[in-house]
Amino acid sequence: MDELREDTFVQDDLLEELRQEDQELEEDGDGSGPSNVTRRTFIQGSVATGAAVSMASGNLLQPDVLRAATEPVARTINLRVNGETHELEVEPMDTLAMVLRYGLDLTGTKLGCDRAECGACTVLIDDVPHYGCSILVHQVRGREVTTVEGLEQDGVLHPVQQAVLDEMGFQCAFCAPGFIMSMAALVKANPNATRADCQKWLAGHICRCGDYNKILNTAERALENARTALS
Repeated sequence: MDELREDTFVQDDLLEELRQEDQELEEDGDGSGPSNVTRRTFIQGSVATGAAVSMASGNLLQPDVLRAATEPVARTINLRVNGETHELEVEPMDTLAMVLRYGLDLTGTKLGCDRAECGACTVLIDDVPHYGCSILVHQVRGREVTTVEGLEQDGVLHPVQQAVLDEMGFQCAFCAPGFIMSMAALVKANPNATRADCQKWLAGHICRCGDYNKILNTAERALENARTALS
């Protein structure tokens, strides 16, 4: 309470000083010369200037002014997918999976968790399986990307695709493209892999239907199909 009273007294003293200065200015006559600038006119001018600056700053913060600066800048890249080169306009943070699905309409690549856990988005990059949701599309420029749509050659199914049909290895099959791409890499890397090898190789995939036994049967059939094709 005492502090509030002191502030009130200070304000009253300031107002009295301003009144006295105005009175002195009137007594000087026309107010020309240095005495024309009083504390009141100085404060009033400062307040007006500050208000003008604030208004100008506010205009700079309007959404219409900032929108162009905040939008991602698109870049043109050449992306090689399934043996073909595509020229695409992509944004800096576009993932490979997003571009494949929504830029090239290759919807066999699925988005499950979108955080590199389920494996549904797996594609091959230079024959090595990778999660498409965790790789920026700019990172694969100059590299060969293969999706499940690119496994078939001249109307002939890939050994893994044929094995899926032979074993009926999936129920809903949402996870199937990711499993298939990893199996395709396994068939090429180790055609003599055992069931235990298959289990370790496919450990980064989730089947929410729980058909892991049939999926491993499919992997073994795929290896058999590949060895038969090579013989």
